Amino acid sequence: MKSLIVLAGMMGCGKSTAGELLSKKIGYEFIDIDKELEKSENMSVTNIFNEYGEKYFRKIEKLKIFEYVNRKNIVMALGGGAFEDEETRKILKQHGVVIYLKATPECIFQRIKSEIHRPLLRKNFSVDSIAFILKKRVNNYEKAHYTVDTCGKTPDDVVDKIMRIIK
Repeated sequence: MKSLIVLAGMMGCGKSTAGELLSKKIGYEFIDIDKELEKSENMSVTNIFNEYGEKYFRKIEKLKIFEYVNRKNIVMALGGGAFEDEETRKILKQHGVVIYLKATPECIFQRIKSEIHRPLLRKNFSVDSIAFILKKRVNNYEKAHYTVDTCGKTPDDVVDKIMRIIK
């Protein structure tokens, strides 16, 4: 089994939930990149976006990912846009196994409709806005080593599928 397992995909697809559960099952450390950024910047992802902009956020996000990429026994949940960066994709795919957690815009909307902290959805939160972001990102998500559909599945179902992939 690889010592770095990376979960990529849109917000609300289950990266953090499945990642934490998976890490406990296999005895790996769980790293949620967004949470790590919030700790190091001492502010929420939304506030980082608001104060410094997306370009700054993507720069520090990449640095944070690279900080963990060579560590052993890590399950890493990426932020929704992290896999857009070509260098980040290349490094993650070289050092670990990358799994795209796939979900439809409708499924994502149902999961996160009560969450107001999503920076890219602050102004125009709808199934259409999620679909717009997903359409821009899906080609890169599909460059992951594996894809696991999370719609209609429990976190345990998703983790069981990931376990079969990584063994």
